[in-house]
Amino acid sequence: MRRPLSALLAVLALLTAVAGLPTPAQAAHPAPGSATRYTMTAFTNTSESNMYVYDSPDATDFTLRRGPAYTPPSGMIRDPSIFRHTDGFYYLTYTTRTWSAPSTTIGFARSADRLTWTFLYDHTVPISGLARTWAPEWFVDTDGSVHIILSASTAAGGEYTFRPYKLTATTPALTAWSAPTALSGITPNYIDTFLVRIGSTYHAFTKNETTKYIEYATASSLTGPYTLQRTGDWAGFGAGAEGPALVQLDNGGWRIYYDGYSAGRYWYSDSHDGFATWSTPTELPGVTGTVRHLTVLKERVPGGVTLPTDTDRSLRSANYPDRYAVVRADGLGYVDPVTSSSTAAEKRSATFAIVPGLADPHCYSFRDSAGRYLRHRDHRVRFDADDGTAVFDGDATYCARPGSTTGSVRLESYNVPGRYLRHYDYELRVDLHQDTSTFRADSSFTAVGPWA
Repeated sequence: MRRPLSALLAVLALLTAVAGLPTPAQAAHPAPGSATRYTMTAFTNTSESNMYVYDSPDATDFTLRRGPAYTPPSGMIRDPSIFRHTDGFYYLTYTTRTWSAPSTTIGFARSADRLTWTFLYDHTVPISGLARTWAPEWFVDTDGSVHIILSASTAAGGEYTFRPYKLTATTPALTAWSAPTALSGITPNYIDTFLVRIGSTYHAFTKNETTKYIEYATASSLTGPYTLQRTGDWAGFGAGAEGPALVQLDNGGWRIYYDGYSAGRYWYSDSHDGFATWSTPTELPGVTGTVRHLTVLKERVPGGVTLPTDTDRSLRSANYPDRYAVVRADGLGYVDPVTSSSTAAEKRSATFAIVPGLADPHCYSFRDSAGRYLRHRDHRVRFDADDGTAVFDGDATYCARPGSTTGSVRLESYNVPGRYLRHYDYELRVDLHQDTSTFRADSSFTAVGPWA
């Protein structure tokens, strides 16, 4: 029996509040008329002097919007970090020198549209004996205070022996900063510290420059003391990973991006259990091998694509317009030819009720004439009766993204972000996004009038 959505959300809110995880109000897909946009800023393997801007509707499929988008008047622009301030402007902070040069400043720039940037100033970090300062990252606390977390080393401690420090903005215009405060508990020789706050807990992801692993620490205060919770290759990110950057996905999970600098590749991994376990690392399609040390800003913006709900429709393949998503007698999904001459049974097999998503009402589920739902299992699409579990709800929920042709949509798996409903050898599957025109076409469908 289908459970009332309100009851499910109430139970989930209680569980997440106890666990200190985001509630549905904090993490959910946007309502019709709005969309999620993930903006990436990065420098590249070929240029430390220019910053590039990409964006994505799903945190996986990034499109270059402008490159170069910003070149500072002098110095480099490594490790650019972006956020949007309460004044409506976007702000960058970045490393101003190449890794081998002494560096005592961090840079600032501002933009009204993410694409055209104006240099503001370089800020000299007032740490006694400072040798190098790297990788400044914005951190906005729940009280609205604006901070920068940066990695700094001193000549006395060893010019390549870094530790994290906090700077706090002392003016709303971000023109003045507090004296640096070291984050206690994260001992020297850690770089690229990235913070997120969930409930009352601060979570730090930081690279141990001795072991070359990204490690994980928590604290009840922004400046610590932090306690290392996981060390070594605890998450499967591998040695040589650096530059961690996190963003929360619409389904409540968290995605970490990191630079596999020794191999010249870029990776991501997802966690849906409060950072305890992580998905198998996946190369970030389209930009891996190009971008370096990125951050990703999540926003809600007007727009997005939608499907009609509580109505019957057929799903026509965008690149094989004579074929439609169907359920065959074996209960599996395919794309088969359907025409006006098809049998009544064939037409029924290509007709589905589109209903609000079982796991998120702003996404979609598809129910056949027998009352079964389109769901994935072992990455294959099948039609099963609802068993009343949260796993089933997630397997049977898909979120609409722009398709490859006008009027078409791509359907991203709710519980395995980055995987899309697509046809392969005419079988319906949920496969990892690939940065190819073929994959985008194979995963695009148009909702048309029902065959039955």
